[in-house]
Amino acid sequence: MTKAVVIIPTYNEKENIANIIDAVFQLNQGYHVLIIDDNSPDGTARIVKDKQTDADGKLHILERKGKLGLGTAYIAGFKWSLEHGYDYIFEMDADFSHNPEDLPRLLEACEEEGADLAIGSRYVSGVNVVNWPIGRVLMSYFASKYVRFVTGLNIADTTAGFKCYSAKVLRAIDFSEIHFKGYAFQIEMKFTAWKLGFQLTEVPIVFTDRTKGTSKMSGGIFNEAVWGVLSMKVRSWFKKPKRYDA
Repeated sequence: MTKAVVIIPTYNEKENIANIIDAVFQLNQGYHVLIIDDNSPDGTARIVKDKQTDADGKLHILERKGKLGLGTAYIAGFKWSLEHGYDYIFEMDADFSHNPEDLPRLLEACEEEGADLAIGSRYVSGVNVVNWPIGRVLMSYFASKYVRFVTGLNIADTTAGFKCYSAKVLRAIDFSEIHFKGYAFQIEMKFTAWKLGFQLTEVPIVFTDRTKGTSKMSGGIFNEAVWGVLSMKVRSWFKKPKRYDA
């Protein structure tokens, strides 16, 4: 039986966390959930721990000492998932901007259609974003265009954070060579997987902005993505990624 885990990083998500966990388990697909909590002062971790009692060993939590960045949260989750023998590892937000009902479609793209990395894409079939102001939609859309132009990555939604990895992709990546901690981390992981020769595919989704809790997006995050992509591309000219598990 396929072992799959959904990694959900959290910081102050008490309004969403119980519901998002329930939504994953209600799919009845056997998915496990791993919460990576960065010492949320609102008690997010306590809610998760309370729910572990009735989760039949399918709900896990890693607690970190502070707000250490999205990229390091996911890398901690990747390492934990590989150590525990999962075949497929998902990235998903806690705030329902990613619909848990799309998880089986991402898994199918990998398990049945042969992709190594399936990306839940907002832009592969038009612009499928709900409740964002038009300025943010345009910023996100053209940021992906920019990344595609600079890197040559043939992905419409290069900044997407809803993904399903085959474990072999994560085993092949040297996480010490992943430089970004913010949202540019999402770009760097796709770029690295592509440079290593893995097959990436996009699965169309509808992205719905959060209705509860507070967005973590900031100008600094956007600047990292803009300037970080240039530095990442330049680094790739001088140092090509090598398969870590080879």
